[in-house]
Amino acid sequence: MKEDNKHQLEETLNEKGEKISPILSDGVKNFLIDIDGTICDDIPNEEPERMKTCMPYLDAKKILNKWYEEGHIITFFTSRTEEHREVTEYWLQKNEFNYHGILFGKPRGGNYHWIDNHIVKATRFKGKFTDLVVKNKEIEVFK
Repeated sequence: MKEDNKHQLEETLNEKGEKISPILSDGVKNFLIDIDGTICDDIPNEEPERMKTCMPYLDAKKILNKWYEEGHIITFFTSRTEEHREVTEYWLQKNEFNYHGILFGKPRGGNYHWIDNHIVKATRFKGKFTDLVVKNKEIEVFK
């Protein structure tokens, strides 16, 4: 993992003038990227021996490292547990993925409904990493 401090958070206030969670500078994206089935084959936690030898998706490495170099934040998240941290970090380093952090313990099951007080843009991975394009799609929102 490579650390840097170029991502400055900007103080943010609500309509009452109270501090709320800071935001990133304009143009900086904060990517949260799954590992299994997204940047490599889907390896279940029950078969950790496969984690050492699975091959990365080269298009994922190319695009993610490009985004990293452009100044975006790359954080991996995974349903792998903390007991898989060492093999996961080793695999990412061996395969030359640049990133800022990893979150372990993502819920398993593959059907997520993310509720947050911040803007969340979700992109479903369907087998090939490319640059992102803007398209209008229907989404669920609160009434």
